[in-house]
Amino acid sequence: MSAPVDVVNHPPHYTGCRAECIEIIEDHGWGLSYCLGNAMKYLWRCQDKGTMRQDLEKARWYLDRALAALDK
Repeated sequence: MSAPVDVVNHPPHYTGCRAECIEIIEDHGWGLSYCLGNAMKYLWRCQDKGTMRQDLEKARWYLDRALAALDK
């Protein structure tokens, strides 16, 4: 019997690689804003969750918001 999937703390669409997306964003000291971190998250998992178009559109939404903030 396999262990139950922890969809809250370690969902499979974030854990497909050696590290989780949040670990990469936090640990690399890139100083990403919330919007850029979220865009990276959606790009990271877009091929693993089954909703590639939706995740790419969400990434674009966050990138557009980050770009708009630069113009303020």
